[in-house]
Amino acid sequence: MNKKARTLLNRNLHRDIGYFYVGLIIAFSISGIALNHRENFNSQEYTVKTESFKIDLPEDETLITDDFLKNAAQTISTEEYRGNRTRDKEARLYFEDAFAFVNLETGQGEIEYVKTIPVLGQMTILHKTTNTWWIWFSDIFGIAMLTIAITGMFISKGKYSFKKRGWWLAIIGLIFPFIFLFLIR
Repeated sequence: MNKKARTLLNRNLHRDIGYFYVGLIIAFSISGIALNHRENFNSQEYTVKTESFKIDLPEDETLITDDFLKNAAQTISTEEYRGNRTRDKEARLYFEDAFAFVNLETGQGEIEYVKTIPVLGQMTILHKTTNTWWIWFSDIFGIAMLTIAITGMFISKGKYSFKKRGWWLAIIGLIFPFIFLFLIR
């Protein structure tokens, strides 16, 4: 293949793959920025209301089992119970659209009813989902991003080409992730 045909192929692949994935690139960019700041705010959901409650605990701690917490969950909320996690002296109960914390020494607790933030909440789920089809699509997306990066290196000619200018910008761009990975922890 001659040089002109290779340049045209690179340009066409770069452009068309970019067009195909522009929506996903924007969604991943916005939700990725939001997830970077997850210590400051929850980008997936917001609290609609919070209620306090108290459950009666058995005197014998060994009786606080998954079944006990499942039964207690039915008295706390009408939401569909999804499961629990116990850590130290606290249990976290998960419901379809709520979660509750229960102090396992006092029986005092609080339940938060939540709703998904429209659009942003769904976009952040894309980063976390383990759906098999989505994983395959994401893998193909990763290959497409590599293709865009590689073809982009060979589009420009002359003094702005990768060979003349782009290589050192690419090296500088690679240095920053390594600084964050190895030096700043």
